[in-house]
Amino acid sequence: MQHRRENNILYHYFREKFILPVRMWFYYYTRRLLIIFILAMVANLVFSYFFYTPKMYALRKENNDLVDNYGMLSQKIEQATAELAEIRNRDRNVYRSVFAIDTFTMEGIWQPYPDSKYAHARYGRFAQLMSGNAAQLDALGRQLYAQSLSFDQIELLAMDKDMMAECIPAIFPIDQRRMTNRMGAFGGRYHPVKGYYHLHTGVDIPARQGTPIYATATGTVREADWGSGYGKQVLIDHGFGYRTRYAHLSKIIVRTGQVVKRGEIIGEMGATGVTTGTHLHYEVFFRGKHVNPVSYFSRDMSSEEYRNIIANARETTYE
Repeated sequence: MQHRRENNILYHYFREKFILPVRMWFYYYTRRLLIIFILAMVANLVFSYFFYTPKMYALRKENNDLVDNYGMLSQKIEQATAELAEIRNRDRNVYRSVFAIDTFTMEGIWQPYPDSKYAHARYGRFAQLMSGNAAQLDALGRQLYAQSLSFDQIELLAMDKDMMAECIPAIFPIDQRRMTNRMGAFGGRYHPVKGYYHLHTGVDIPARQGTPIYATATGTVREADWGSGYGKQVLIDHGFGYRTRYAHLSKIIVRTGQVVKRGEIIGEMGATGVTTGTHLHYEVFFRGKHVNPVSYFSRDMSSEEYRNIIANARETTYE
């Protein structure tokens, strides 16, 4: 009992002298540290709210640089789009006019992508800027692809430029020495049979019955039959937008689908169909429209050159 009492006395003495003071010291300084930490946090929040920290200054600078870069990218896209539009305009009005082909079209090329494609850039402060540039780049890419296909087509035509020269109706459809009167002009005139003014869609070339009719350019016969008002007629497709018609024939020598060369005999002159006398009604089409055939006659061609063309055509066959 006495020994236990002595131990209790020592325990209480040690607790009062050491344990309690240390615990009170720990609680005191811990509380002060927490108060200091909380005050520092509050001060930092207040300072950050009214003033930029160095890190915030760096982030703000990065954001401003990003906005500037997106702005410059947008300007470059607009500039590239404008330059592409100029190239496309030159392609349509110059290159394709030279080769007499229609404007290149590609289904869906101008249709924008759905908004879901830009869903990842739909939110945030710079969402509109990012999604707008992405849509512009996609549109530019589609237009560049279409233009490259257009140039591929023109490149193939340029390789066939010699063939194109053969496909332009550039010679007279008969031997001019066999004409018996002046040529009937293209344009508006009084119709001698129908009795009213109308557009004369070709030229009338008078000569004797049976005078040979020559193809004015290389091409494929699309029609070789009787045409309403035209009588016996031949329609030749020369490609590159050119077609020619030879009407009022007395005899057709070629057949539909046959390939003929410039200067080859395709028929003989007559007076079939609606006509008042023997002559050839000759028409030239360019890209689906009637044009004046006289504009295509080679005025600098000599008689000898013309006879050589006719002779070569007689010797050439695609049978």
